[in-house]
Amino acid sequence: MMASRFDWQSQLAKTVYASFPEAQRKPVIGITGNYGELTCKLAESYYKSVVRAGGTPVIIPPLSDTDSIINTLDHLDGLILSGGADYDPHYAGEEPWPKLGGINEERDLPELFITQLAYNRQLPILGICRGIQTLAMTLGGHVRQDISDIWQHNHSQEEERSVATHSVTVEKNSLLSRIYSGSQFFTLHSSLFTLNVNSFHHQAVDETGPRFRVIARSDDGIIEAMESTEYKSILGVQWHPECLENGLPIFEWLVGEARQYRQTCDVHSRILSLDTHCDTPMFFPQNVDFGQRDQRILVDLHKMTEGHQDATIMVAYLPQPTDQPTAFADSIFDKIEDIVAKHSSHLAIAHTPDELWANKRQGKKSIMLGIENGHALDGKIENLRHFKERGIVYMTLCHNGDNDICDSARGEHTHNGVSAFGREVIHEMNRLGIMVDLSHAAEKSFYDALELSATPIVCSHSSCRALCDHPRNLTDDQMRALAQRGGVMQVTLYHGFLVKDGEATIEDAMRHLDHAISIMGIDHVGLGTDFDGDGGIRGMANSSELLNYTRELLKRHYSEEDIQKLWGGNFLRVMNEVQNISKA
Repeated sequence: MMASRFDWQSQLAKTVYASFPEAQRKPVIGITGNYGELTCKLAESYYKSVVRAGGTPVIIPPLSDTDSIINTLDHLDGLILSGGADYDPHYAGEEPWPKLGGINEERDLPELFITQLAYNRQLPILGICRGIQTLAMTLGGHVRQDISDIWQHNHSQEEERSVATHSVTVEKNSLLSRIYSGSQFFTLHSSLFTLNVNSFHHQAVDETGPRFRVIARSDDGIIEAMESTEYKSILGVQWHPECLENGLPIFEWLVGEARQYRQTCDVHSRILSLDTHCDTPMFFPQNVDFGQRDQRILVDLHKMTEGHQDATIMVAYLPQPTDQPTAFADSIFDKIEDIVAKHSSHLAIAHTPDELWANKRQGKKSIMLGIENGHALDGKIENLRHFKERGIVYMTLCHNGDNDICDSARGEHTHNGVSAFGREVIHEMNRLGIMVDLSHAAEKSFYDALELSATPIVCSHSSCRALCDHPRNLTDDQMRALAQRGGVMQVTLYHGFLVKDGEATIEDAMRHLDHAISIMGIDHVGLGTDFDGDGGIRGMANSSELLNYTRELLKRHYSEEDIQKLWGGNFLRVMNEVQNISKA
């Protein structure tokens, strides 16, 4: 009897082509594949768990070819580092212990590469079993080669993987406690949360390093889970949630984070992101290379690309006193122009908002030029035209000391505000179309300049004194006056301007942003990081992490229009007004 033929094309027509779009867009989750017998392989429970959680799984072969890894990462919304054989301890600078199990050298280097690159790109990451060890090996932790001499129960169970053989104690206020909050799988014992898990390992993380914290342990003290301390969507678990009934919430967390990541990236594809103040030129004497991912600087082409940052305003900062200050500022601009010429396929100088957008459309990052400290004029009003011709868009009137233009917030009240020369400077800046920047200025200087300037003024990197009582920060009254005159305040990421004591984080920066918006309105606030001028905090430590700023804005339900305003749109509105008045 002849078998009936299955009409697969009819099935395709019913399931795919009967409506449009063909499929719902779901987050793409890459899963690192295992290797053995000349084959890339993966247990079905991994990719089926991703599908159950609402994602689209893609298996990543163990290739150390960096072009392949980077092109793969460009299409991923999340990453799972799967389980498998031991790590070669040579990657940690150690000799093998006698009890080291079988290593899988085909996987080690590719996974170290892909983990570091995914981390730099802010991709959500879930490390499972070997995967938590991958996170530690890559990002500053340590993996113990064998734990059999210190464990109190067997971490290499012989039961089926679907059987939970022991429990772990989970830290309160941790990512895991939030994932399982209210879940039937979470048990409360003597004010401690426990979760039933399985284990298949004899290597284990014994030091998380500073980028992670322990959030779960087994009763013999073995680290069973860790999470990011840097506000990144990274979770590592030592057990195999893909095999357990209670494992799905972890995959749902990853898919949810991946969805937010993709939404954030999509927003950045449509908006223009401008950081209004960075001091990277201060590091030029160290021969940094802007085209390398240089650990000495917080802003370079790699980090800007990883963080989806389109543009930055690099300033020529002048300490006081500086010999031949005008020539000193020129030397900094010469170096910036050399950098741009060297990387002209990917980088350009912009002088106007329109040029910023044109560069973005061409796939180029932009640098705008500014001066930090009017000391650069060397007391000569004609030098303003010189610097306008060099391409500056703003000048910060002073720095941490009074100069011949005005009093500083950290000065001695030499002029009781803006000097007679400073009045000339402000009027000439208005005439030439150079923005007046009052960050660093004393309060009296601020109000004087606000009255003197025919165009709105800006504070390119300041924060809120109501939240952190520092003379460099603006009072609520200053912020209101600035907004009433059409100006803009850019929240900065310097620890001492965000919190009085201790370490500032992205949460503190967002507190200042929210406060500024509540006082000034959405049209008068933005971000000026002060990267490489002591700016940089946990969660927004360098340009690669600026994607997290947008993600926080989306979590707070700001519209895309408002996000563009807060990502430099307000600042560029003032720039347009200042530049257009000078042309009238």
